[in-house]
Amino acid sequence: MIPIRNIYYMLSYAFSILRENTYKDIAVEEFENTADICAAILIKGISLQLKRGLYKEYIDKTEPISTPKGKLNISSSIRSMSLLKQQIVCTYDDFTVNSYMNRIIKSTVKLLIKSDISRKRKKSLRKLMVYFSDVDIIEPQSINWKITYNRNNRHYALLISICYLVVKGLLQTTDRGKTRLMDFFDEQRMYSLYENFIREYYKKEFPRINTDSPQIKWQLDDENFGMLPIMRSDVVLSDQKNENILIIDAKCYSHTTQIRYGKKTIHSANLYQIFTYVKNKEEEMKGKPHKVSGMLLYARNDEDIDEKYSMSGNDIFVKTLDLNCEFNEIKYQLNNIAQLVLDN
Repeated sequence: MIPIRNIYYMLSYAFSILRENTYKDIAVEEFENTADICAAILIKGISLQLKRGLYKEYIDKTEPISTPKGKLNISSSIRSMSLLKQQIVCTYDDFTVNSYMNRIIKSTVKLLIKSDISRKRKKSLRKLMVYFSDVDIIEPQSINWKITYNRNNRHYALLISICYLVVKGLLQTTDRGKTRLMDFFDEQRMYSLYENFIREYYKKEFPRINTDSPQIKWQLDDENFGMLPIMRSDVVLSDQKNENILIIDAKCYSHTTQIRYGKKTIHSANLYQIFTYVKNKEEEMKGKPHKVSGMLLYARNDEDIDEKYSMSGNDIFVKTLDLNCEFNEIKYQLNNIAQLVLDN
């Protein structure tokens, strides 16, 4: 079980804006669960956005009006008998706060208010929604999360990202027409947060190390890539000369090991994957000064693992990262991993 406080710290690295002064007061608050954390972030973020002003966008609107504007729709006016009321149906651009991103926020807040968060935060969210009275509700399951940001709406990026975590975490199912709230962070969501946290931690805390998640190219004897899958690494650390490379595959499972024939072993698919990454990177670096290593870094659940294997000239590490401790201890564990790149 990951302490609630550490979930916030992980989020603060995944979303660097949470480390800014405007959000730092959240770090000292008490949280009941992960939904409570997201509620606190949204309360702060929405309050800041209200000071800037809610984002508006032009939306096509069709309605009968007394003063014609935009495109006149005579046939609709006749069918609706609007002309008898001295009105005509028009389609025009309306510059409104009923933008898609504001709809996502309002719909997410409605979902959060139904969830298990503190009464204080429910009250704060309801007060904020007064400013969203002209914003429509949309079904969370139908939200299109592919949103383009620009300099006018870039402040919404964090808000929409937190909304995504809430909607995808507070999974909804329909049972005989009823909506039921499910567990908050499922394994897939926690895996994504865990991976982003590790990558962003090294970017922030170790500027001397190059941190990336590049695609690793298949080293083939010909150019027939055919149906080969893309090898996208989770985290790759390298020194400034790009000579010492550590490929990290972050894993977050309910069980760290598998049991085969009564014996606990590392998940075979994970080991095959990291070995493939390392050997293809090794071949790519041929002819240059280099050392390529790999690591399976599991979020610790049921047991500690700290293994090192030498495989065909490369080191493969298998470790667990204990997240059920003070955050300074988590940093200590991650810093020790960084030394594998810096010390060689």
